[in-house]
Amino acid sequence: MVIEPYLFFPGNCEEALAFYAEILGGSTLFAMRYGDVPPAADHPIPPGSEKKIMHATFVAGDLKFMASDSMRLAPGTPVERVSLSIGTTDVEEGGRVFAALAAGGTVHAPYAKQFWGATFGMLTDRFGIDWMVNAGDG
Repeated sequence: MVIEPYLFFPGNCEEALAFYAEILGGSTLFAMRYGDVPPAADHPIPPGSEKKIMHATFVAGDLKFMASDSMRLAPGTPVERVSLSIGTTDVEEGGRVFAALAAGGTVHAPYAKQFWGATFGMLTDRFGIDWMVNAGDG
């Protein structure tokens, strides 16, 4: 059994997946759009959302998550937060990933050497996803 994070985006899932592919060297293995869903009375699709991502699977090495454009019925519904954590033994690679994810986002803890021996940083990327990068020993 594994836990796979599922990320919901407010209409920019495809852009976010391309951003992560560029930074992490991964790719979207599977993507289905809302317009691909057969018409059904119990799953109405809001007009204009046919090209939005209904479900996607993203993989970069051992990192795997699923993603979708949210079709929330009530705009402004609070989103529960989760952080994605990237671990690597390569401090330089960790720094590259951290800097790229932080571009246009908000750094909460700068990428720096920590008391437990690793180099670590926390940020929220430009898509509102929280990330932690932990590199080196520790």
